[in-house]
Amino acid sequence: MRLLLLPLFAAVTAAAQPRDSLLGVTLGAGRAGETLSLPMQIVLLLTALTLLPAALVSMTPFLRITVVLHFLRQALGTQTTPSNQVLLGMALFLTLLVMQPVVADIYQQSWGPLERGEITLQQALERAREPLRAFLVRYVREKDVAMLLEISKTPPPAAPADLELRILIPAYVLSELKTGFQIGAVLFLPFLVIDLVVASVTLSVGMVQLPPVMISAPFKVLLFVLVDGWNLVVGSLVKSFY
Repeated sequence: MRLLLLPLFAAVTAAAQPRDSLLGVTLGAGRAGETLSLPMQIVLLLTALTLLPAALVSMTPFLRITVVLHFLRQALGTQTTPSNQVLLGMALFLTLLVMQPVVADIYQQSWGPLERGEITLQQALERAREPLRAFLVRYVREKDVAMLLEISKTPPPAAPADLELRILIPAYVLSELKTGFQIGAVLFLPFLVIDLVVASVTLSVGMVQLPPVMISAPFKVLLFVLVDGWNLVVGSLVKSFY
């Protein structure tokens, strides 16, 4: 968790410059130069913790996975099965699996040297941005980036790796939402065909008192089980990030 907080510290302390005091809190001298005192570090940690849920949802594969799993449950028509806790837990562990290389890079380049006193906190924050930026750049769409650059009146960078996080993060959210909705629409199609067939048959035989959804639900679940749907969906989701 501490590794995931480093990019958040970068946003919180971006305006902080080395000085004798900051908001009444003095800076202490460290092995690599001036560092933030313990009270200020606690304040920044608590601030980053409040932003951690938003960062987990918007800056990781958690967004795409939860959107797809929600569409899948709606397509199956099982209402609350699996429950929200199960879907969110699955999305969280899959997110940790996909983000493991990024977290490892942040540890090697940023957190490890910071613990050994080789670099300052500000240098650690700068280094922590690079693995996160490299991950986000891989999945953003040029159209979303261009739109945000136009809105913010920011000149286009010379290379994608030079994009700022304030542009990359919302662009990544938009791109992941589009991708998640595309996958969800594809998942809906086979189950929609079953609903249409069952509705046509029930109406043709005059079964108007029995909702077609009650009849089609077992067939949809049976189809999903026969094709090993969970393996296909989860496997395709994880592989889409590699």
